[in-house]
Amino acid sequence: MKTSTVKVIVVIGAGSIGQAIARRVSAGKHVLLADLRAENSAAAAKTLSEAGFEVSTTIVDVASRESVAALVKTATEIGEVHGLIHAAGVSPSQASSETILKVDLYGTALVLEEFGSVIGHGGSGVVIASQSGHRLPALTAGQNKALATAPVEELLALPFLQSEQVKDSLHAYQLSKRGNSLRVAAEAVRWGKRGARINTISPGIIITPLAKDELSGPRGDGYRRMINLSAVGRAGTPDEVGNVGALLMGPDGAFITGSDFLMDGGVTASYWYGELAPKS
Repeated sequence: MKTSTVKVIVVIGAGSIGQAIARRVSAGKHVLLADLRAENSAAAAKTLSEAGFEVSTTIVDVASRESVAALVKTATEIGEVHGLIHAAGVSPSQASSETILKVDLYGTALVLEEFGSVIGHGGSGVVIASQSGHRLPALTAGQNKALATAPVEELLALPFLQSEQVKDSLHAYQLSKRGNSLRVAAEAVRWGKRGARINTISPGIIITPLAKDELSGPRGDGYRRMINLSAVGRAGTPDEVGNVGALLMGPDGAFITGSDFLMDGGVTASYWYGELAPKS
C-alpha cells in the first residue's frame, strides 16, 4: 500500500554489484528490483528478503522508453523514489556494437532522464560504468558535449557512433561507458534542481558471475593480464563497490555529485603509465 512515508530504492540490474550497494543503503526502505530477466530479480529478491529487506520485483528493458516509463510508474506507486542504482548493461563479449550502444549508452541516458524527473528531494543515485571508459583516447570537446547533452532520442544518431566509426564491440563499450560518466555530469545539474545527487562508479574487474564468464571466454587471457599487472595485483569484489556506492548515496557523500569514481585496482594507471601500456 502506498503511503507518503515510503522511500523506494530502485535497483536496475539485479546482479552482485547492484545487490551489494542496495544492502548498504536500503535499510528501512522499499527495494524495487528490476531486471530484463524475471529469474534474476526473483533470485536477488529472495536473498534480500531473507536478509530483512522489503522487496518487490518487476521486469524492465532499459533500451525501451515505454518499459523504463512503466518502471518509473511502478516505483512512484509504491512511494517516493529516494535512490537509484543503475547496474544493468551488456559487455563486449555478450553483444554486438549496436546492442551495446543501445543498452549501455542510450539505455543509461533514458534511465537518467526518466528518474531525474521523479527523484525525491534528498535522493541520490549511482550508475555503474566501467574502467573501459578511462582507456578510450580523448574525444573532442564537441563529442564530449554531445554525449553529455544530446537529446536522448538523438544520441544513437551522432556521427561518431555510426557503424563505420565504431571499430568493434570493445570500442562501442568504451564509448558507452565514457558517455555514461559524461551524461551523469550533465544530469547532476538537473537532479540538483530537485535537491538530489547522481554519480558514476567505474569499476575494474570485479568477481561476479559475469566476470567469471569473461575470464573463461575469448578475452580471458587479457583479463588475467590486467589483474596480474595492476597496481593492486588482484580483482575486486562486489562488496568493495558497495562501499563506494554507500558513500556516494549516503550522508557522508552529500557534497559529491556529477562525479565519476574509478576503482580498478590501478589497471588504468598501469595502462597509461606502467606495464599494461600498449606497445608503440
